[in-house]
Amino acid sequence: MKSFLVFLVAMGSIVTLGDAGCMFELRKPGWPYKGCMMNGKLYPFGHIERTEDCHKCDCDKDGMVCCSLYFSPGEFDREKCKAVFNRKRCDYDVVQKDDPSKMCSQFARVG
Repeated sequence: MKSFLVFLVAMGSIVTLGDAGCMFELRKPGWPYKGCMMNGKLYPFGHIERTEDCHKCDCDKDGMVCCSLYFSPGEFDREKCKAVFNRKRCDYDVVQKDDPSKMCSQFARVG
């Protein structure tokens, strides 16, 4: 039981630390005084849970740190299938090229 608890805590830490791609942008001259700009949109100082582009961000007087909320599909049959980004869910659907209503199996995701 004790080993299982240690395993559970370790896995929880890995998931928490395993953010997808992140970027940091320093504040530039001309940025608005009361927020941060990303893709032409002004966001307020503080934590932004989800942007229109599927990122979570933190904005302060020094700049903006954003991490994507999704992972890109890595391994799948690229001859028969294609990856389509679903903005509503902030995730990729891997579907058949011939019939996009049918899902394909995928083996890995890349952050």
